[in-house]
Amino acid sequence: MELRQLAYFVAVAEERNFTRAAERAHVAQPGVSAQIRKLERELGQELLDRSGRSVRLTEAGEAVLPYARAALAAAEGARLAVDELTGLLRGRVAVGTVTSHSVDLPGLLAAFHDAHPAVEITLTEDTTDRLVEGLRTGGLDAAIISIGETPPAGIAVHVVDDQPIVAAVTAGHELAGHRSVPLTALRGHALISLPRGTGLRARLDEACATAGFTPRIAFEAGDPWALAELAAHGLGAAILPRYIAETRSDALRPVSIERPALRGRLALAWRADGPGRPAGRALLARARAMVEKSPPRHPIARPESPS
Repeated sequence: MELRQLAYFVAVAEERNFTRAAERAHVAQPGVSAQIRKLERELGQELLDRSGRSVRLTEAGEAVLPYARAALAAAEGARLAVDELTGLLRGRVAVGTVTSHSVDLPGLLAAFHDAHPAVEITLTEDTTDRLVEGLRTGGLDAAIISIGETPPAGIAVHVVDDQPIVAAVTAGHELAGHRSVPLTALRGHALISLPRGTGLRARLDEACATAGFTPRIAFEAGDPWALAELAAHGLGAAILPRYIAETRSDALRPVSIERPALRGRLALAWRADGPGRPAGRALLARARAMVEKSPPRHPIARPESPS
C-alpha cells in the first residue's frame, strides 16, 4: 500500500470523478485508475462503484476513506515536523526593537542561541514605523514597538510597558510651576521630541492635530535619554515617558499632560498570522512565554557612563 494510492483514492472519493481527480493530482487518468485497482487488489475489496455516471464509494470504500485521510494527514504531519526541525537547524531569526524597553532581549537571545546554536540571529534598532513594516513584510519575526490605544493593522501585541507621557522642564521654565497642564498649553513652546516614525512622536502629533495646532519641535533625537539631557540644559520641554524624566529629578520637573492625557505603550509585537519561518515561530513562543510571566513595567534607568 502506497501513499500515492491512498491520495488518488481520496481524490476520486471527493471528486466522484476520475478525470477531475486526475487533474487535481496532476497525473494522467489511466495512472489514477491503475493505482486504485492495485489498492483494491491488495485490500481484496472494490472501494469504488464505477457503474453509474458518477463514481460512488462502496461499503468497503466508506470504511477505508477515514483511514486513508488519516494516513495522508499523518504523512503530511511528518513532513512538517521535518521541515520545522530543518528550519531550526539551519534557519534564521530577525528581531527589531525601539531604543528603550523593559524586555531582556540579550537574555532572550542568549537563551535561544543556547537552545538552537545553528540558527542565525539578527537584531535591528529602528523606529516603530519601520519595525511594523518589517513585521508585515516578514523581514522581522518579532519586535519591541511603541503603540497607541490599538495595535497597527495586521499586528498582534503583548504590552510590556504603559507609561504617562509628560513635559520635562527645568525649574526656570514657564511650565515648571504646574503639576499638570492641558495639551494646548504646549502650543508655541519649544519642544524636544523623538523623530517622526516613532510611537511617542505619533501620539504627540495626533493629539496636537486633534487640538488644532502643530507642535513646535525645536530639537529631535532618537534616544529618549538624549531628550532628557537636552531639556536639562534648558533647551525646551522634552516630551518623555514619566520614568525617564524622573531619572533626571536633579534637573527636570515632570509636568503631566492632560485633556487629553498622553500615554506611551511598549509592546512585544509580531505579525498576526505568525512568523513564516520555523525558527521565528520558536523564538516568538519563547519571547511570549517570557513577557507573559511579568506584568507591564517600565525599563530600569539607563546606567551612568563611567567617568
